[in-house]
Amino acid sequence: MKQLILNFYNIKFYQYSFNKILSKLNKDKGYLVAPAASGLVEIKKNKIYYNSLLNSKIAIFDSGFFCILIFIFKGIWIKKFSGFYFLSKFIKNRTVKKKKILLIDPNYADSIKNRIILNLENFINHKSYVAPFYKNNFDDKKLFNLIKKYNPKYILINIGGLKQEILAYNINQKSPNKYVILCLGAAIGFLSGSQAPISNFTDKFYLGWFIRILFNPKNFLIRVLKSFSLILFFLNKKERDKIKII
Repeated sequence: MKQLILNFYNIKFYQYSFNKILSKLNKDKGYLVAPAASGLVEIKKNKIYYNSLLNSKIAIFDSGFFCILIFIFKGIWIKKFSGFYFLSKFIKNRTVKKKKILLIDPNYADSIKNRIILNLENFINHKSYVAPFYKNNFDDKKLFNLIKKYNPKYILINIGGLKQEILAYNINQKSPNKYVILCLGAAIGFLSGSQAPISNFTDKFYLGWFIRILFNPKNFLIRVLKSFSLILFFLNKKERDKIKII
C-alpha cells in the first residue's frame, strides 16, 4: 500500500497500513474518525462536527464513494480503509487484547452483544458505558468520571456518526490523560449482528452501502441519496484545488 496523507478541507486522511495507524495512535494518542460520505457533506453547515473532524488525529477512508470521487476528479487512486476493516484488524491484534478497553454503546442490548464480541476474541479487561441520547450537550460528566476512574488504554465509540466524533473531541479536550479513541460507529454492529451483515467481501468490493439498504432501506436509503451531494464539493474547481496530497 502506498502511504499518503490527503488534505480534504484541512481534515487529514491517512492511507497507512493498520499497523502504522495503530502505532501512530499509540504514540500520539487522540482519536481516529471514519466519516461516511453522508457525514462529509455536513462539514460546511455543521461547524461543531467539522471542528471535531479537524481535531482528529487520523481520518481513514471509510467511504468507497469518497474514494471514487477522489479518483475521478483528482486522479488519485485511494484504497478504501473502512471502520469495519480497522475494527476487524484491531480485535485480532494480540497487543491490544490485554489492554483496558472502554466501549461506549448506544443501548443495553448492543452493550451485551459488543462485550460478547470482545470476550470471544479473548479481551480480558473491558467495560461498557451506555451513552445517553446526545442532542446538543456532550458534556457527559458521568462518562468523564468513569474514564478517569477506569483509565482505559482504548475507547471504542459505537454510537452514530455526527455525534461520536463530537463526543471524542470532548473526551480528548476535557480528560487530563490522553487516550486512544476509535470512532467506528456501526462497525462492531456488523460483527455482532445488530447491524447489516457486512463481510470482508462486501466491504472490499464497495458493496456495504447496498447491503445496508437491503437490511434497513427506510433509514439507509436516505443516507445514500444524501451522499450524492458530495459531488458538489468536487465540481467546484476552487474548492477542488484545495483537495491535495500533503
